[in-house]
Formats: sequence, structure tokens, C-alpha cells
Amino acid sequence: MNGKLAIVAAMATILLLAACERQEKAATAEKKLLPPAGFVADAGVGERLFRAHCARCHGPGAMGSDQGPPLVHSVYRPAHHADLAFYWAVKDGVRQHHWHFGDMPAIKGLSAEDVANIIAYVRAEQRKNGIR
Repeated sequence: MNGKLAIVAAMATILLLAACERQEKAATAEKKLLPPAGFVADAGVGERLFRAHCARCHGPGAMGSDQGPPLVHSVYRPAHHADLAFYWAVKDGVRQHHWHFGDMPAIKGLSAEDVANIIAYVRAEQRKNGIR
């Protein structure tokens, strides 16, 4: 009986370690998606990054174009699309769901800090236009 108990205990330990490893990998991926704690985003930096990486589709001032929807729109207000949705959109792309521009591809080459700065810019433009 002691041998069987030892085997069960060893198997339980292995399963627990595997679960912990999966959880740690998920947490690490989430950390890579978001900027480090305490990071303060800069809308001015975000505007430059937006022009370089987003304006082609989302238009100058995030007002939209014939290639992509306006981000200065009530659909993208923080209560409907939280900042995390923007991080996911950049990292993984987005399937078309509010507009008819087609799917948005993932955007390569932007760090979590870059995306935070872009979000700060978009949120500032939204506030300027009465979107809260």
C-alpha cells in the first residue's frame, strides 16, 4: 500500500508542477502584452507611433479612412473597448465585428510600451471629441 501511495503522490506532484508551469507561461505572456507596472504612457509619443503604424488604416487623428474604422468613435469608448482590447488587437489582430473593413492583422514591431503610448494618444483624441 505504501508503494501505491508513493506513486500516487509522485503523480500528483508532477501534475501540480505541470499546472504551475502552464500558469507561469500564461502570466509571462500577459506580462509581455502589457507594459511594466508603473509605466506612464505619453500621448505625444503615441501620436508619432500612431502616424507610423496606424494612421494608414485608421486615418489622421484616428478619424478613420476608407481602409479602417475611426477610433475616435463611441464604439471605442473605454466602457465598450477597454485598453486591453487595443493591446490584443495589436498583438493578435481582430476579426471584423463592428465595421465592414475586413479583419485587422496583427501589427508587428510594437512593444507593449509603444501600444500604451498609442492608446494614450487615442484616448486623448477621444476626450477632445467628447468621448469618455
